[in-house]
Amino acid sequence: MDARVRLHEVGQMTVEMTRLRADAQENRDRILAAAGELFAERGLDVGMRDIARRAGVGPATLYRRFPTRQALIDEAYAIEVAACRGIVEDACADQDAWHGFSVAVRRLVVLNVRNRGFVDALVSTATPSDVAEHRRELLGLLAGVARQAQREGALRADFDPADLLLILSAGRGLLAPRQEREAAARRFAELAIDGLRARPVVGE
Repeated sequence: MDARVRLHEVGQMTVEMTRLRADAQENRDRILAAAGELFAERGLDVGMRDIARRAGVGPATLYRRFPTRQALIDEAYAIEVAACRGIVEDACADQDAWHGFSVAVRRLVVLNVRNRGFVDALVSTATPSDVAEHRRELLGLLAGVARQAQREGALRADFDPADLLLILSAGRGLLAPRQEREAAARRFAELAIDGLRARPVVGE
């Protein structure tokens, strides 16, 4: 075979492979964007076919990129998990444990109302996943901050880390219109934080 012909064929193959990789990445990005939108709007009870339809791809394409629902959830929430980690790390770094803890509660409650699916993933213990592993780690870090706030006499003595998940779950019930939901979440967070504050014992 003429060397020039062979070189031309190799060049064509390279261009085709590059195009296929670009198409695959575009499909992946569209699937993740669609999943993020639908999870945020409806929670995790969204069908994979609904995600494929929103992304403009066929179900087979979706399953090639994400063989399981959990793989899609973990990938879709990588950014939110990083944001959640930042909130908790800020709380751990605060010299005033109560201040760090209460600011974390405020920020997590607002994150809660922005993305229903993320909170579903964060509070669920049903399926082992990357999100579940991060949840265990982050709740452990927050529990340490909470214990310090208790030792300082600022956080009520009977607080349990599960109470934070209870607060997040309750925040899911906010019925304010979307444009007013974050303001409602901030108000709800203030009320929750006030309920977590230690009270002096009457008679002391």
